[in-house]
Order: sequence, then structure tokens, then C-alpha cells
Amino acid sequence: MADIANRYAENVTGKFFVDNQCIDCDLCRETAPNNFTRNDDGGFSYVYKQSENEDEEKQCKEAMDNCPVEAIGNSGA
Repeated sequence: MADIANRYAENVTGKFFVDNQCIDCDLCRETAPNNFTRNDDGGFSYVYKQSENEDEEKQCKEAMDNCPVEAIGNSGA
């Protein structure tokens, strides 16, 4: 389970976040490309835009549910 205390600083403020368990597998970027991107220097994904509509919310939840290392969290904010 993702830990908000270990979230990457690159995540924009909001409920979805990626923490330091990310293995850069690309699943979240493929599932929710409007919301997740890659930090090329660090080799990890992060949330660059929070979901703004129902489709994006659904995609972010799908990415979170399917993350192989549970690095995506939902703070409920």
C-alpha cells in the first residue's frame, strides 16, 4: 500500500500520488496518460495532473488497482 509519507515531491497536490515504491513499469502512464508522467532522471512515475472528470478518475483508480507494487495511493483529499 502506498504511503503518503513517502510520496514523491513531484506529485501535484491532490488525492492521487505515487510513492517511492515505484518501479517505473509504465502501467500508470499507459492507463492514465493524462494524469501520470515519468521523471526521466529518477526513473519513476508521478501524478502531474489530478483527475478532472469521471473518465480520468476511473483511469487513475484503474492504475492504482493494477499497480504491481502498490506505489499509487489515494489520500482521499
